[in-house]
Amino acid sequence: MLQVVGAGVGRTGTHSLKIALEQLLGGTCHHMMEVIVRPEEVPVWTDAIDGKQIDWDALMQPYTAQVDWPGASFWPELTKANPDALVILSVRDPDDWYTSCTNTIFEGLDMMVEQGNPWMAAMLRLLGERFSDRLDERDAMLAAFEKHNDAVRAGVPAERLLEWTTADGWEPICERLGVPVPAEPFPRTNSTVEFREMVGMPPLTD
Repeated sequence: MLQVVGAGVGRTGTHSLKIALEQLLGGTCHHMMEVIVRPEEVPVWTDAIDGKQIDWDALMQPYTAQVDWPGASFWPELTKANPDALVILSVRDPDDWYTSCTNTIFEGLDMMVEQGNPWMAAMLRLLGERFSDRLDERDAMLAAFEKHNDAVRAGVPAERLLEWTTADGWEPICERLGVPVPAEPFPRTNSTVEFREMVGMPPLTD
């Protein structure tokens, strides 16, 4: 069973949160990176995106926590399947979020869909069904971001929910999980520059 369900969408510090939760809980935290390195998961996630019945316990069995897309889109299902898990809603300033997504996820998604990547095509379907696929329309995406976050706030009891930003660091997470606060700084990973280098996108120009 998952100890943490991450309901925050990509580019809200989810990769840093992944690294932190792995350190705190001593297991692997699911993130989009896991789908990339474990392609055997793609058919199962694709079935979920297509509305088929999923054994969430089996899919999440190797993990102690989950953050980021695609799992964040299925936060109601994962929250129900893991009734004792803390739900972390990672958030950030909406305009900063959209700028970061535009320079990373959205541009990379478009690029890989055009290259015929079936998993990225499935992800675009997921965004259209559970978020918004109007990636180049700032107002539409900001509205989807706020709608998603408000749905989590309304759908998860307060005693199970932690709303968190990267600036909050270790302390709120450790308090809710009942674990000691590490001495080292909270991890900061997967910047825009790092993301673009990882997926083979050209550097941004001024």
